[in-house]
Parts: sequence; C-alpha cells; structure tokens
Amino acid sequence: MCMQSLNRIEISRSALIHNFQICQRWADGAAIMPLVKADGYGHGMIDCARVFADQGAAAFGVAEAIEGVRLREAGITQPVLVLAGVMPLTLPLIVAARLTPVVSDPAILTELSSVAAGQSASVGVHLKLDAGMGRQGALPADFAELLDLARRLPHLRLDGVMAHFPLSDDRTSANSAEVLRTFMAATAPLADHGAGKCCLHLANSGGLFYVAGARLDMVRPGIALYGYYPDGAAGRVTAVPPPLRPAMRFASRIIQVRRLPEGRGLGYWHLFTTARPSVIAVLPVGYANGYLRNLSNRAQVLINGRRAPVVGRVSMNLTLVDVTDLPKVRVGDEAVLLGSQGEETITADEIADWMETISYEVLCLFGQLNERVLVD
Repeated sequence: MCMQSLNRIEISRSALIHNFQICQRWADGAAIMPLVKADGYGHGMIDCARVFADQGAAAFGVAEAIEGVRLREAGITQPVLVLAGVMPLTLPLIVAARLTPVVSDPAILTELSSVAAGQSASVGVHLKLDAGMGRQGALPADFAELLDLARRLPHLRLDGVMAHFPLSDDRTSANSAEVLRTFMAATAPLADHGAGKCCLHLANSGGLFYVAGARLDMVRPGIALYGYYPDGAAGRVTAVPPPLRPAMRFASRIIQVRRLPEGRGLGYWHLFTTARPSVIAVLPVGYANGYLRNLSNRAQVLINGRRAPVVGRVSMNLTLVDVTDLPKVRVGDEAVLLGSQGEETITADEIADWMETISYEVLCLFGQLNERVLVD
C-alpha cells in the first residue's frame, strides 16, 4: 500500500553539512548564524537547525516569533533572533520563549522592557540599523538615541547590532562598501562600552563571500547553506573550490505514457501542438506543487538520465513531457524536476531563469508545497 506522495522533495544532510563547513571556512573565525526562516528556505526549518546546531551554529535567524517557538519546542537552545515580526502583540511570546528580538523602534524597546519586567525576565536584544537597505532599521541619525535607550531600560541587555546589505550579490557595486562604512561609523561608540560584549553582524551570504571586511563578529548565511550562490549561476562558475552543493532534489513519477499523432494539441489552450508522432509522459505535478505555469513550454526534466522538454500548459496537478526521443520510458519511471539523475543536473538557478525569478523562490515553493524527507 502506497502511503507517500508521488512527488518527493529530498534534502541531503551531507550537503547541508558541507555547505555549513564552507561558510565556516569563509567566516574566518566569525560565528555562524544560519537563517532558517521560511521553513529553512523550503528545506525544513527544524531538520536544518538540528544539522547546523550539531556543526556549531552560534544562533539562528527566523522571521516570526512562532518560528522561534517551534525551534524551542524541537530542542534548539541557541539564541534565536526574530528578524521581522517584532511588535507589541508578539512581545510576550518572545520573552516567554527566550527569543532574541531585533528592534529598531524606541517604542518597542520601551514596551519590551515592560513585558520583560512583568515576566521577571532579562531579555537580550539586537538593534537594527538601516545602513542603506532602506527597508527596516533605525536611520543613522536616530541610532545613537536608540542605542542609549537600549542601555538604560531595565530588564534589557544589548547583545548585538545588525544591518543588512541590499546589493552584496553585485560584486561590481560600490554600495556594499558604503553600507559597511555607515555601519562601522554608527557602531563606533560601542568601542567605549565593551564592544566584545555586543555582537556586530552585517554579512549575509553575499557579504560573506564578496564583501571584504564584512565578517565582523558573526555572519548570517542563508541561501549559501542550502547550496546556492546569491548571484545565481555566475557565483557557481567563479566559486573557489570546493563549491557549494545544492541540498534539495525534487522527483516525481510518470503516471501515464501516451502515443499521440502529429497535429494533436496538448493541454489548456493547446499551447503546444505535436509536430510529429509523439510520445508524451504525464507527471502528477503542477502549480499546486510550486511548478508554476510560466514553466509551460520552457522547462526541462530528467528521465532516464536525459533531458526532456515540458510541453503544453502546466496545470494544477499535471505536467506533460515530450519523451519521443528517449528510449524505453515507462509508467513508474522517476522524473527529476530539480537535482541530478545520472550525469545530468537541473539546478534551482536554471529553473529560476525559466520562472523569471531567483533560486530562493524556487526552493521555497518546491520545499513548502511537497512531501519532504531528509536523506543520507
């Protein structure tokens, strides 16, 4: 009796370990804070956090407090930074779960102090500076006031200061150097107040690999831990060996093999019409699995170690593949949408080009919409 989906996401534990060790090597002594938000970029937040914790992760980064609670319930004891969802509504949960809020608003600091007092707790906080990202954080002109308030409020402990790079994946841009200068100037007063007790961190994956001087006390790799470079395929081409290893593989099974005549329209709106007698394999995968409609007539999959084109409109649960040129294709054969089969590989960067997006979105879509298992 089959109790598993025909569509399966495999996450390689050995690839996660390999990538963590690569990031550790590049960090040159700085602590590693893996980002496991968005369910570990689709790879499974809890499984990934456990793997990284075993490798020496110093802290973890999540978007919302509820993610941090789930890590605590799974036995993760390292600091967990809540990077985005810090607001009055979430503060009691953050304090109760011993999470570390990232704060850029004086009003939130004041409220946090009050909540901590109510729970007889001492809460470590990280302040966020907008050093050029333009998304969240205190502006440089307001940062000194925020810093002073964090030091004065009872029940709070200033554990760190952070900012974020907007263009660290663009190696030709001067922006990252400017962001780094802004960050260092704003945090310079900490040198007079025991800087060793306050963790300074700025580098995401791009900052880790491409921005000189950005490693500071801690680095925050995200996409790199899952096997991809922040600048896409270009990063893999220029990578210093050993390269990162993609951790995700997405495989399905052929549920039908159809022999169709020349001139037959396929799928919704007949976006593809056979130009010859054709053999078409049907896969039980579609946009409900994150395999988006804009992959229609663009994507390729691997069957029997060879590439075969997706033809016709990708629908909610079905995708058609032209296997006319492949020998001995049968019902039940594995079809790989992402990852390796034989000597061939389809990467998230390649799929991202077909989808007109980035590898991050591909991994989140596939990993969060399909049955997932940790392997090796």
